[in-house]
Amino acid sequence: MYHILPYSYRQAMKLGVTIKPSTRKGKKIDVYKKNEYICSIGCLGMNDYPTYMKEKGLQYAEGRRRAYHSRHRKDNVKNTAGWYALNILW
Repeated sequence: MYHILPYSYRQAMKLGVTIKPSTRKGKKIDVYKKNEYICSIGCLGMNDYPTYMKEKGLQYAEGRRRAYHSRHRKDNVKNTAGWYALNILW
């Protein structure tokens, strides 16, 4: 099970959603708005920005974040799983 770090909770709060550990196999986080399920985000086998910050430091995490953002520019459609992953995990 994925342990949600404070960074992700802060990002979710900025978006006006709540997050909980995912109940779906292979996913990290379930996203809810007004207690209504929206989507599941994050692959359990992959790291994310807060995990990189915790394990390898800010400089390494920033490099991984830039790489993620360049790969996922197309995930800029609001309220999609990709958009939530981009804004909560990265």
